[in-house]
Amino acid sequence: MTHDQPASSISTDVTEGWKKRVAVFLVGQTITTFGSFLVQYAIMWHLTLTTKSGLVLALAAVFGFLPQAIVSIFAGVWADRVNRKWMIIISDSSIALATLALALLMLSGVDDLWLIFVVMAVRSVGAGIQMPAISSLLPQLVPGDQLMRVNGINSSVQSSLTILAPIAAAAVYANLALTGILFIDVITAAIGLSLLATVKVPTLARAARSDKPSYFADLKDGIQYTFTHDLVRWVLVIFAVVFLLIVAPSNLSPLMLVRNFGDEVWMLTVLELSFGVGMVLGGAVIAVLASKLDRLSTIIGTSIAFGVMAIAMGFTTNLILFYGLFFLIGLTVPAFSTSAFTLLQETVEPERQGRVFGFVGIVMSVAMPIGMAVLGPLADVVAVELLLIITGAATVVIAALAVLLPAGKRAIAAAQASTRQSENPAPASAE
Repeated sequence: MTHDQPASSISTDVTEGWKKRVAVFLVGQTITTFGSFLVQYAIMWHLTLTTKSGLVLALAAVFGFLPQAIVSIFAGVWADRVNRKWMIIISDSSIALATLALALLMLSGVDDLWLIFVVMAVRSVGAGIQMPAISSLLPQLVPGDQLMRVNGINSSVQSSLTILAPIAAAAVYANLALTGILFIDVITAAIGLSLLATVKVPTLARAARSDKPSYFADLKDGIQYTFTHDLVRWVLVIFAVVFLLIVAPSNLSPLMLVRNFGDEVWMLTVLELSFGVGMVLGGAVIAVLASKLDRLSTIIGTSIAFGVMAIAMGFTTNLILFYGLFFLIGLTVPAFSTSAFTLLQETVEPERQGRVFGFVGIVMSVAMPIGMAVLGPLADVVAVELLLIITGAATVVIAALAVLLPAGKRAIAAAQASTRQSENPAPASAE
């Protein structure tokens, strides 16, 4: 198979009963993710309230993001060499054990910052291991023609957690402090992992072979494949652009709100709710319209829409319109991310998906912090509105170039071939 050919088989187990297996898998992931979200909010609140230190929060960001970025590329190789279900179970169990250890230590009166940072690093490593495994496992459970719909449903469910988790975390933290939330996370992890253990996920035929290439040969092959495959490289570049030029400046929107409209807590709350509700509805819309959406056109269209809405936010002086634009950005996010993930799942053969999604994890973990490292200090020198206008315009220009340049045209041709293949997949190989 050449790099520009689509995967010959998207789902490795498309048999009767797939809906039940997918439902159990998604329910388990939702439960564990909810617990993880609770801990993320609680740790940041705990560090903020107990230290009131910008340096501590900066270190928390480093320990929370950097390990995930580093381990993702290696985890992608593991996901193509072992049973992905057990890879998720082992990594999530390690996270739960580290969290339990921290909870017990804090109960005994030991609450040194370095312990919290160590656990944050362990959790970050676990997230980096799970991301490529989860993203590449789903196509093993879902028929190719249902991937977009299932990804849309999953996006909507995960988005709803961004609304529910901070509310639940605030209620629990007020009564049980950080320790109580740590124990809840351990319990949710146990429930989620118990459900996942019941899901039948076969080991890929390649991973079961005794004569498979060495680890470093697989790593080299994954790097070469990712950076020479026209469509995969194109999608990664678009991801990087959106996370650098849209996600990062969007994180400065609360600052713009406080500076221009007021610093009341309810205003910030409405802003976050606008985005969260938009994401939930956007995922639901994708689930309903999945069969009618062209993946590549949706990626391009949403990228341009992000840029236009960022420009509009930079110019707006009306609070209601500001909220409305943030809602629309949230509404658009699932269309972009779901289309991109589904296109990769449909294009990349199952035996390489772990490595490809490892690189996606790196882009998602690194691009936004880099963007914030540049734009954050700039926001203290120039107006956030100007930054939104400039980054929005840059996004529109880059999205247009991504279609018009020769590399973009080759990516479009590869995507069209992948779509035709996913609509008429070859019989799945036995595992």
